[in-house]
Amino acid sequence: MPARNIGIPGVSPPTKECDDPLCPWHGKLPVRGRILRGRIVSQRMQRTVSVLHEYLYYVPKYKRYERRRKKIHARLPPCIDVQVGDVVVIGETRPLAKTVSFVVLGKASQGGAE
Repeated sequence: MPARNIGIPGVSPPTKECDDPLCPWHGKLPVRGRILRGRIVSQRMQRTVSVLHEYLYYVPKYKRYERRRKKIHARLPPCIDVQVGDVVVIGETRPLAKTVSFVVLGKASQGGAE
């Protein structure tokens, strides 16, 4: 079964196949909402990774930007091969667990900023 089109440009489907129903490529999990880029910092949970999302926040009082970061738990389908330290693209889904509402879509291309 080939990977289905999830409708997100710039993200290529994985080469491996899986039978996970919560895979956006081979299952029926819809991706909607925010699409973020981050670095994997932990892979100790089963089929779940922690992604560190770093972004800039504008402070109107001082007319400057400050750096902020947030750890986001994301489901990792078995068809996507990533390691700790890889930059990945994650997409928002329905809540999959108490703290998991994102799914890993694939590795991010190294060119270009967020």
